[in-house]
Amino acid sequence: MTLTPEQRIQLHGFNNLTKSLSFNMYDICYTKTKEEREAYIEYIDEQYNADRLSKILKNVADIIGAHVLNIAQQDYVPQGASVTMLVSEGPIVEVPEESFEESPGPLPDNVVMQLDKSHITVHTYPEFHPSEGISTFRADIDVSTCGEISPLKALNYLIHSFDTDIMIMDYRVRGFTRDTSGRKLFIDHEIGSIQNYIPDEIKKGFDMIDVNVYQENIFHTKCKLKAFDLDNYLFGYTKDKLSQAEQHEITEWLKLEMDEIYYGKNINRPSVQNSDSL
Repeated sequence: MTLTPEQRIQLHGFNNLTKSLSFNMYDICYTKTKEEREAYIEYIDEQYNADRLSKILKNVADIIGAHVLNIAQQDYVPQGASVTMLVSEGPIVEVPEESFEESPGPLPDNVVMQLDKSHITVHTYPEFHPSEGISTFRADIDVSTCGEISPLKALNYLIHSFDTDIMIMDYRVRGFTRDTSGRKLFIDHEIGSIQNYIPDEIKKGFDMIDVNVYQENIFHTKCKLKAFDLDNYLFGYTKDKLSQAEQHEITEWLKLEMDEIYYGKNINRPSVQNSDSL
């Protein structure tokens, strides 16, 4: 619902609510040998190095209308990267009506918004299982804002910035602000689900679970890619190089890995076979 200026809550002073979005994505890959695992980690470190991650966070800052004050970035040895960005209030303009709607946010070529105070961080975690041949890349992005604009408006862009098999998102509103009568407000916008900020064409491709605690202003959504093509999970070769038995076994390992991440628990596994022998 779009609110007119007369319908919007009139606040006393600055909006002190803190709104935090955590976006966690996972990319799963089967790497048959030690050399393939090392090549996958090297590929991920190059694709998502600190410089590229900084560019992604700068676009997030643009989407939420923030001025970048400081950037600290680091590529780690042997793997992984981190970027932390401090940002401040953008130009004082009329708050756009879009900020009051549960809808996907803009991409960087269509941004007109403002922010008060914020920080944005990203950390990456490439890793692999030495016995099962599964390599996993995880990126954790946190966007924390104060003011009227919700960091949920950056979610659409973040989804478009990564190739994801699994996404786990948390949104929390903390603190309080006051209306002109002095009454405390613990949230300043309606929200039914994080899913409402994800485009329909993306939602169609994922299985999704919501766990929301409305009275505490806590919202949680998990997404797992529906489509499965083994070729998309092999690094450096295609499934026609594998026997039918190998294809079946690798598919089972990959789906098990994704289910464990998606449901957040270990599942009974078959006996482990050294992947170098497959």
